[in-house]
Amino acid sequence: MRLELLTPELAVGHILCHNLADAQGRKAFAKGRVLRPEDLPRLRELGVAALRVALLAPNDVREDEAAARLAAAVAGPGVSATPAHSGRVNLRAEQAGPLVVDAAALLAINEVDGLTVATLARHQLVRPGRTLATIKVIPFAVPEAELARAEAAGRASGGVLQVRPLLVQRVGVILVSSLAARLRVERGVYPAIEARVVALGGAVAARRLVAPAEAEVAAALGELRALGLELIIVAGETSVVDMDDVTPRGIVLAGGRVEHYGAPVEPGNLLLLAYLDGLRPNTVLPVLGAPGCVRSRDANIVDLLLPRLMAGEALRRHDIVALGHGGLLG
Repeated sequence: MRLELLTPELAVGHILCHNLADAQGRKAFAKGRVLRPEDLPRLRELGVAALRVALLAPNDVREDEAAARLAAAVAGPGVSATPAHSGRVNLRAEQAGPLVVDAAALLAINEVDGLTVATLARHQLVRPGRTLATIKVIPFAVPEAELARAEAAGRASGGVLQVRPLLVQRVGVILVSSLAARLRVERGVYPAIEARVVALGGAVAARRLVAPAEAEVAAALGELRALGLELIIVAGETSVVDMDDVTPRGIVLAGGRVEHYGAPVEPGNLLLLAYLDGLRPNTVLPVLGAPGCVRSRDANIVDLLLPRLMAGEALRRHDIVALGHGGLLG
């Protein structure tokens, strides 16, 4: 593509580069318009002797087609695209769930001159209809080879943007507290946990109230596991304060393993994530040890991890450690 200053007659069939205004300052012709023979009388009325237009090369792809093609390469499962207009396409969520972004593929696309894709931060919980990204082709056209390079980067990732569906529906809750504090824990901690689960399309299918003793925690974990639940949340009177505390020792006693304790997130430093063997072969049952901040409805570590766990993601230690960038929530 190249830009030239041409007379109106020679500019027919090419793309107008700048807006043209009438004597009152109103827009008479918008940039990006492909000039047609029937535009010539109006251009003469405006006194236009020459205007700058874009001339496309044989291998150039116009902005709307380029934007639509790039959107098809970027949008993965759970993501839809709006029609292209003025070189722009918006990508929207088709379902509720955490947003997955392939950062390496996104960078490769944005390295191509003239193509831009701006997204929400990854791992955010999104709802149907939420705008996830906007694609903008900056020039009026891009070379086919450059567009093909960006498309290849998108397709190789299997979808630069995806929305994982929320699959977990049956959740168990274990409340750990002394007898004296049990009513306070039931009234202050449990409702906040249940509200979060319900908001993500799940339900608390069973709950247990146990004393702060590792044997009782282990027994409750075994009971909930036997019910075939898909996630267990443990919370209580106090947060887990050490790997030798009651909850992690109870998890190990129940045959589980602690994936990680502690998180670079505030509120939520005292988080614990563990796994038990699932009832079916080669499956695991996540156990989320929620810190005391779970009783607050304000955003905390539980709000970062719960949607991902309820989407079936097998979170590992490095997933939690990586939350430090942006981990100061309030």
